[in-house]
Amino acid sequence: MSAYDPDNIFAKILRGEIPANRVYEDDDTLAFMDIMPRTDGHLLVIPKTPCRNVLDASPEQLASVISTVQKMAQAVKAAFDADGVTIQQFNEAAGGQEVFHLHFHVLPRHEGVSMRPPGNMGDFDLIAKNAGKIKDALA
Repeated sequence: MSAYDPDNIFAKILRGEIPANRVYEDDDTLAFMDIMPRTDGHLLVIPKTPCRNVLDASPEQLASVISTVQKMAQAVKAAFDADGVTIQQFNEAAGGQEVFHLHFHVLPRHEGVSMRPPGNMGDFDLIAKNAGKIKDALA
């Protein structure tokens, strides 16, 4: 396994070098909207401290991230009146990981509605509107 790259895109988001539509933040984690959403309300949860993925994360990093994942899953389910929630997490390139900073995808799901294909840039106005729905659900 390679070393953590402090110039990965999520590290840049954490430092404020790249904008992100943030929906939740605490001392240890950040949740922000995915710019290539596979469902409306698709967001990402990351630790604020460096780690590539589950394979090198500390128990403390994992505990704080999964706690936020649960909070965000409840929020997106409520915000989008979803029937369920898909949570995805990938490790290393062979496992499907593309950004090498631990992250979880949280996607609200509706019965009978497929996810959109990966890799398509979303509508930034709609993403911002969906972020607002999630923030309202958290309030």
